[in-house]
Amino acid sequence: MTDLTGKIVLITGAGQGVGQGIALAMASAGAAVMLCGRTLAKLEKTAAVIEARGGTCATQVVDVNDATALAGLVAATVARFGGVDILVNNAQQAPLGRLLEVNDDQFIAGFTSGPLASFRLMRLAQPIMAARGGGVMFNLASSAGIRWDMSGYGAYGAVKQATRALTRAAAAEWGRDGIRVLTIAPHAESPGLKWWIANHPAEAAEFFKTIPLGRVGHLEQDIGAAVVALCDPAMAYLTGATVPLDGGQANFD
Repeated sequence: MTDLTGKIVLITGAGQGVGQGIALAMASAGAAVMLCGRTLAKLEKTAAVIEARGGTCATQVVDVNDATALAGLVAATVARFGGVDILVNNAQQAPLGRLLEVNDDQFIAGFTSGPLASFRLMRLAQPIMAARGGGVMFNLASSAGIRWDMSGYGAYGAVKQATRALTRAAAAEWGRDGIRVLTIAPHAESPGLKWWIANHPAEAAEFFKTIPLGRVGHLEQDIGAAVVALCDPAMAYLTGATVPLDGGQANFD
């Protein structure tokens, strides 16, 4: 098991879904976790599970669309725990729909909450990690960006692909500072996936047939545990890659 005792983790969108699963796994591995999200009640539920297990965490209500709030979030994490060693950019508003259905505001919201928020937090965390001898950054992408049939996923795929480009650039620019940067692309039992299944049952049924392992990932045991493992010193030579945590479904080559 990877031991993250003494490490400080900042996770956006930690109140539910993939962010929550990663937060629970990080805390179980011994890390102190700053839980960020827009809804305090959801963050408190995540915090309650972590604390019941004997873990360490704090909560911060933040809208990732707000650049000033993001700077305050990083400052609060440093003030509370002493630094940032692992950053997980998970929060994202998804601009789903065909190109004639997605309006400018929806597309901009997807970009601002996704790649732009990730860009801002990466830049804020970089000097802190560099001063501490390095760290690991994770950005969240999706196989929606590489679907052969992009119908209904153009705007969403575009913002996720922009995030992957930021990962590659940061890995190249900050590797000498000891900072590794990875993209993960998970399929997990998140509220967003459950909504999609309920609203697109026929498409979902066909989609699941293409997952070689035959199931969707568990938020903590599959996705969270994998992210923890990627922080292990044994993975120190891996950076700049997109890691598809999807049961073998996608091909990001």
